[in-house]
Amino acid sequence: MTIPFNKPFTIGAELDYITDAVKRGHLSGDGHYTKLCHRWLEQKLGARRALLTHSCTAALEMAAILCDIQPGDEVIMPSYTFVSTANAFVLRGGVPVFVDIRRDTLNLDESLIEAAITPKTKAIVPVHYAGVSCEMDTIMAIARRHKLLVVEDAAQAVLSEYKGRRPGAIGDLGCLSFHETKNVISGEGGALLINNPALVERAEIIREKGTNRSQFFRGEVDKYTWVDIGSSFLPSELIGAFLWAQLEHAEAIIARRRRVCAIYREALQDLADEGLLSLPQIEPEGVAGNGHMFYLFTRTAAGRGPLLSHLKAAGVHAVFHYVPLHSSPAGRRHGRSTGPLAVTDDLAERLVRLPLYFNLGDDEAGAIAGHVRAFFKR
Repeated sequence: MTIPFNKPFTIGAELDYITDAVKRGHLSGDGHYTKLCHRWLEQKLGARRALLTHSCTAALEMAAILCDIQPGDEVIMPSYTFVSTANAFVLRGGVPVFVDIRRDTLNLDESLIEAAITPKTKAIVPVHYAGVSCEMDTIMAIARRHKLLVVEDAAQAVLSEYKGRRPGAIGDLGCLSFHETKNVISGEGGALLINNPALVERAEIIREKGTNRSQFFRGEVDKYTWVDIGSSFLPSELIGAFLWAQLEHAEAIIARRRRVCAIYREALQDLADEGLLSLPQIEPEGVAGNGHMFYLFTRTAAGRGPLLSHLKAAGVHAVFHYVPLHSSPAGRRHGRSTGPLAVTDDLAERLVRLPLYFNLGDDEAGAIAGHVRAFFKR
């Protein structure tokens, strides 16, 4: 048996909708299916405005422009995140300021944020790791107190919950991913959620290459022209068609992934009780993840390599996750750290991600857990 780490899937009418999009004669973006996706995201997540983008990276780059990041402006974020979180702001001349993460959720440690704020700070970028929300009430209170913008990197958190709200729709801006490794997919793809009403009009302009084209098509101006900086952030209508079919079944997708996570936890809990490994913390009250990821920690950094090799030999493709940005060549060149980032360094060296995708069967998940058990019980 060979089990990949991830496997793209179709669940509904993806191919039919793509064919229909072609027949409708509008493939360049913002057509029928893109608009359906926009409405779904706005209604289901509670965003004031949703705009599909060709990637979450693109959404983050739009957010950096909307935050008016200028050379030397500082942006607080975790080091334990994907490179796009930092890159989007570096492209505008910003300086990522890396703050340590919480040991229980691997999210930005909100208790360390205020100490990292300087007169140059412009924004805070919480990353909802594994689809489990950051402590947004505290983060938003800090941001309002210091007059900072909040950009949520919710790439992994579609349909997660935080005290009755949806991550991505809490801060000023939220960035989503529909990459094939995420829960709801369109191959590549993303979305920018605009929750601050003062940013909606400019977001449309930036997304349309800096023109007021959207206003033109709504009949608000008699011709469209170049009015601001921007780029081509629109995805093809084919992406919208594929994504719409996935959004129609989003709840079922997330329920299935949560089921796989439950299988893993149940099978490995006794190993955690014995101290042979560590499992993710149970989500606090009012917070519900979306089953995006299941990970474990080996007791030592030296123990991770042998576990990954053991799983590979058994035909299971498990992986580690991010190399912390503060220790990367570009991170050292473009950003700076506050404090030693000891939790980030420790957990990054011991984390192992197990395979998780929609059509991973119960038996396969059980077999993967069995291989993990065999390694620790041998």
